[in-house]
Amino acid sequence: MTAFDNKGRDSFPANPIVYFLMTDRFHSAGSAALGSYGRAIDPSGIGTFHGGNFAGVTQKLREGWFTGLGINAIWISAPYEQIHGWVSGNGGFAHEPYHGYWPLDFTCVERNFGDAAALRELVDTAHAAGIAVILDVAMSHVGYVVRPSGGAPAGTALPQCWGPEWVRADAPGYLPGGDDDLTRISFDLPKLRTECDDAVTLPAALRDKPDTRAVELEATPVRGYLVQWLARWVRDFGIDGFRCDSARHVDLRCWSELKQAADHALRAWRVEHRDSGSTPFWMVAEAYGHGLQRSAYFDGGFDSVLNFDFQHELGAILADVDMATPFGRGLVWRRLDKLFARYAAELAAGRHDVLSYLSSHDTGLFCREQLRLGATALMTLPGGVQLFYGDESARPPLASDDPAQAARSDMNWHSVDPGLLAHWQRLGRFRRAHVALARGAHQRLCMAPYVFARSDPASGERVLVAWGPGQTRVCVRTLFADGTRLRDIDAGQTFTVVDGHVELAVEELLLLEMDGD
Repeated sequence: MTAFDNKGRDSFPANPIVYFLMTDRFHSAGSAALGSYGRAIDPSGIGTFHGGNFAGVTQKLREGWFTGLGINAIWISAPYEQIHGWVSGNGGFAHEPYHGYWPLDFTCVERNFGDAAALRELVDTAHAAGIAVILDVAMSHVGYVVRPSGGAPAGTALPQCWGPEWVRADAPGYLPGGDDDLTRISFDLPKLRTECDDAVTLPAALRDKPDTRAVELEATPVRGYLVQWLARWVRDFGIDGFRCDSARHVDLRCWSELKQAADHALRAWRVEHRDSGSTPFWMVAEAYGHGLQRSAYFDGGFDSVLNFDFQHELGAILADVDMATPFGRGLVWRRLDKLFARYAAELAAGRHDVLSYLSSHDTGLFCREQLRLGATALMTLPGGVQLFYGDESARPPLASDDPAQAARSDMNWHSVDPGLLAHWQRLGRFRRAHVALARGAHQRLCMAPYVFARSDPASGERVLVAWGPGQTRVCVRTLFADGTRLRDIDAGQTFTVVDGHVELAVEELLLLEMDGD
C-alpha cells in the first residue's frame, strides 16, 4: 500500500483533497450543548440544531475516518456565535443557524458546538494527522434579528443593534440594498457595508454584549473590524484556511486584506507554537455560478474558487446512459476524456485552481445511485476536489421540500455503505499520494477500456488510471522504460513494461503507480 507523502498538511494547496462537513450534522461526542442561549431543544426538526459538535469531529479524526479517505484538509462550519433564535423556513419550519451563516458575534465560540478548548483540540488533532483545518467564514452579512427560540419569529424588522453605518437593510433609517453584487441584500439578511471606507464605532449589538471580545478600533471601517475578528481565529487556533461565503458580495479589497492579516496571524501562531508548517494561509471563494475559468478573485487574495460546473457537467455525462453496456461505457468514457483534457489544459499553467465537488449543501446531493461512478470521476479529476460529508457513505437526503435542507441530513453512521466507502478510500489514498492526478498533463492511451496517464514534470510523477472492464495492450514508451513495474495502489496486481507496452486486464478500476513509489 502506498504511503501518503510526508509533508503533511503543507501539501494540500498543491493537491487539495478537502472534506466539507457541517459540524451540527456530522457527529456528536461528549456532553451535548443543545439549548445554549435559551434555544429550544429539537434535534428532529428540519432546520434546528441536531447536536453535532467539535468533539464529534475530533473523535472521527482520532478514529482515522479522514486519513482513511486520503483527506488533507477539512472544512468545518463557521465556529463563531450565531443568532440565538430562528426564522420561518420554506414551508413554515423553524430554521435555526446550525449551518453558521447567520453571525451574531464574530469573536465568540458558538456554544452549541463546544468551547474554545474543544475547537483547539480539534485543530491540534487534525494537525497531528497531517490535515489542515479550513473555517467557513461570512463577511457579506450578519444574522437576522429574531426573538428567542420558542417564540414567534420577529420577521425582518431591524432594531438599532448594528446601525446604518454597519449594514444596509430594508428598514427605516437604513440605506436600502442596491442593484450590484456589493450592495444587494440577499434573503433579507442585513448587508455588511464592506465597500464603505468610512470609520465606524463598535455596534450596539456588541458594545452592550458582556462576553464579547470585540473592542473599539480607531479610524477603522467595517471591513477593518471584520478582518481583525476573523484573523483572530487564525492567531488563537492555528487555522490553515478560510472558505469565504458569498465572495461576490464583498469588496475584493476586504478579501485581500483578510488574506494578508490571516497569513500574518498564521505565521505568528506557528512561531509561538513551534509549528513546522510553512504553507501560506489558504483561501477559497464561494462565488455562485463560478466555473473553471480564471477570474479577478485570484488577484484578490484567493488561492482557489469553488467550481459550480462540475456537479452538473458530470451529471449530464452520466444521464440516460447504461454503463452496463459497452456502448454506454464508451460514450461516458469519451465524454469524460474531453472533460479531463479540458480541465488539465485550463489548470496546467498553475496560475489558478478550482475546487470541484459532487454534492453541496447549497446545490444538492449528487445522484445516490451513481456515487461510485461519481467518486471515480471526481477523484481522478484535474484540480482540487471537495468531498461533501456522506458522499462516501451514501448518506440519504433529509425528507424536506427545501432542497438545501434535504442535502444537510445527519451523517448516516449506522448505515454506511461499506463497498462505496472502500472505493472512496482507495481513490483517496491514490490521489493524496500522487499530485500528478491534480497537476499533471492528461494523456489518453486507450478508449476501451478507458486508460489515461497523468504526468507532472515538477514532481516527476507519472501514473496510469484504467477504467474497465476490459483488456488492452497500451503503448507507454514515452512514460516508462522497459522493465518498469507498475502496481495497483492496493498491490493486488503488478504489470511490467515490455517493448514499450503494458498489457492490462481491468475488472473495474486500476490505479497504477511505479513500483517503489
